[in-house]
Amino acid sequence: MDKEELFSIKIQKPGTKAYNSAQVHWDGIAKPLDGLGVFEDIIKQIAAITGNADVVMDKKAVVVMCADNGIIEEGVSQSGHEVTSIVSANMAKGIASVCRMARIAGADVFPVDIGIKDNIEEEGLLNRKVANGTANFAKEQAMADGELLQAIQAGISIAGDLKEKGYKIIATGEMGIGNTTTSSVLASVMLGLPAEKVAGRGAGLSDKGLLRKVKVIRDAIEKYQLGSKIENKEEIFRALCCAGGLDIAGLAGVFIGGAVYHMPVVVDGVISATAALAAENLVPGCKQYMIASHTGKEPACRLILDKLCLNPVINAGLALGEGTGAVLLFPMLDMVLEVYRENTTFEDINVSQYKRFTDK
Repeated sequence: MDKEELFSIKIQKPGTKAYNSAQVHWDGIAKPLDGLGVFEDIIKQIAAITGNADVVMDKKAVVVMCADNGIIEEGVSQSGHEVTSIVSANMAKGIASVCRMARIAGADVFPVDIGIKDNIEEEGLLNRKVANGTANFAKEQAMADGELLQAIQAGISIAGDLKEKGYKIIATGEMGIGNTTTSSVLASVMLGLPAEKVAGRGAGLSDKGLLRKVKVIRDAIEKYQLGSKIENKEEIFRALCCAGGLDIAGLAGVFIGGAVYHMPVVVDGVISATAALAAENLVPGCKQYMIASHTGKEPACRLILDKLCLNPVINAGLALGEGTGAVLLFPMLDMVLEVYRENTTFEDINVSQYKRFTDK
């Protein structure tokens, strides 16, 4: 895939027929209209995405893009790249936080080596390595055009593979020390906000560390002349090359792939949200296939979700990463789906159905 092919991808709008059928079904269930609030909207959205009001989520996947970021050389994190390797290996072994949570949620975790600095041989770790981490963007461009395209294509392909294997929904996650800095650069330029409005403490920076991080972000925006509030496809692409991480690029591909293959994709925290916004800017229409799980602790997270017009349902100050926030949504959806699929209807209990009124 080249850049022109990426930019020419067309996203089909989710169908209204299945959405309307799901609405009728919800209204027929013996409960107050819209009683399950935004969760009812999510089920209707999934119906529209799949084109089927008979919503099933028996197979759930968690795709975790793992990559290192050269920018950690600038002291923007209190951890080194070795943490990326350790946690990624633990995911492959099934002992990381997201794996334990996914087992409870009935989901399968797919950790992906999209750009880990070390070469890890671990069964269960999908090898889609584009490079051994990105370059330090404080000194040089993070990645080349071809590397960005390869990472995006990897994400699209993974979404397609999961669709073929019968998975119905994908949660997104990431692992990569330094990626709240890469995402903050991208959030700053895509939202048109100064660095201090989008940058947070990541895994735990001191006040001095946060100031250093903000300066690194500002300097990068100036160095590469990224401008303010960029939405042009070419400029988004260039910003990703200049400062983006391979994990963000891979996740952008997953979001694009979800839209291409008509699969709902759950947004996790700020890294995932940044990738989602990049995907929407590169391939308009992707956001109609996205579901927001939580607000996240990083300042940019809610701002990005607002930009995408996505309504997160969990507000718990989450900052663990790995896709854990997205996985938390799965049991909630399973419970709501049980009501949608199995609850008695007004017809079953011989009670008049509530009427839906429109204010004039």
